[in-house]
Amino acid sequence: VQLQASGGGLVQAGDSLRLSCVASGRTLSTYVVGWFRQAPGKEREFVAAVRRSQGHTYYADSVKGRFTISRDNAKNTVYLQMSNLKPEDTGIYYCATSSFPVGPGQALDFREYNYWGQGTQVTVSS
Repeated sequence: VQLQASGGGLVQAGDSLRLSCVASGRTLSTYVVGWFRQAPGKEREFVAAVRRSQGHTYYADSVKGRFTISRDNAKNTVYLQMSNLKPEDTGIYYCATSSFPVGPGQALDFREYNYWGQGTQVTVSS
């Protein structure tokens, strides 16, 4: 299983970006997919996830109302649409998926994911 994250870049506060996570060797629609980010000197943190069952979505409080996670099953791709970006959104964004069923509470825990993409850098200037 390989995950390829892309779409990052350098933007100004208030701008938008759309990150993509494309998978090979796995049909993403049948597994949970999460986005996490890590800023310099900080721990990896949960951003958003979409579970297999009924496509339930979950968001960190810091991004609710600004970020949207979605799937395009035909393209085997999961997107993270980010709007009204803030400097504190700066970091490396990783997409991840799991080999195992992940419950609602578990979807927020990076330890539940065992396949990770290489990350894409998002930098938001003020």
